[in-house]
Amino acid sequence: MYPDPKSVTRVTTLGAGPIGGGWAAHFLARGYDVTAYIHAESETAALMSVINTGWISLQALGLAEGASLDRLRIITDLAEAVKTAQFIQESAPERLDIKQALYKRLGELAPRDCVIASSTSGLMMSQIQADCATPQRTVIGHPFNPPYLLPLVEVVGGKGTEPEAVAWAVAFYTIAGKAPLAMKKEIPGFVATRLQEALWREALHMVANGEATPADIDNALMNGPAPRMAVQGQCMAFHVACGEGGMATNLDQFGPALKWPWTRLVAPDLTQELRDRMVDGCNEIAAGRHFEDMAATRDREIVAVLNAIRDVRRA
Repeated sequence: MYPDPKSVTRVTTLGAGPIGGGWAAHFLARGYDVTAYIHAESETAALMSVINTGWISLQALGLAEGASLDRLRIITDLAEAVKTAQFIQESAPERLDIKQALYKRLGELAPRDCVIASSTSGLMMSQIQADCATPQRTVIGHPFNPPYLLPLVEVVGGKGTEPEAVAWAVAFYTIAGKAPLAMKKEIPGFVATRLQEALWREALHMVANGEATPADIDNALMNGPAPRMAVQGQCMAFHVACGEGGMATNLDQFGPALKWPWTRLVAPDLTQELRDRMVDGCNEIAAGRHFEDMAATRDREIVAVLNAIRDVRRA
């Protein structure tokens, strides 16, 4: 039903804000023809401001062959904007009524073999697609801001979405230079946002209680876990940090601390099933590599990140 993701050359983006404009900049940098739909001509300046800002960094990172701002077309007619689209990235305002009305129109206007993805950061596709005549090809494609720099895209369908549409979106985003995360199920906030919000809640608790200032919190993150997280996620950081025993040692040794009251978040019960899932998952990621080798790789990559940041700040 859907075309080969490698054959896609035309993308339509919807929205003139930082996300919509950021997506347009990303796809242009990857060599696509981009039609950017905006609600009114008065939004042109805002859209171009985002694209031009992003283009500076995208040039520094390296543009794909044929990439050019000349391949951008800005249009205020929705039917015209999606008429020949091979993929649609929607970044309309985060209001359910607006999205539902928009998807009702897109379901009728867009080519039937065109997957439609929403950048929503909080709404679920099952809600968004409620009034769409073709919900089977609608998915969430949630980026991290700015979309032209951060690779992550969280992909999940709604109740009416075909699995083929989700698989197609994952394949397309990969070809388009992103790092898609195909979610196992539809949940509010997806994966990365929920993790980010947990960190954010703890930060707000500390500020509210006079335990730390925003500067303290940012200092702790920027000079603590942030550089490491650029090369290792939280699960593998703890897996490698515990040496030969890996995640099993971590959970067996520090598991009781999950219930200590120094965090404001309610921790899950560390059941045997949860322990085994974490241990098995980390071992799968490690793929047989020795912890010393993984630690050495981690350290080299963290040093590279720190040196890169230092060079930029000295410039």
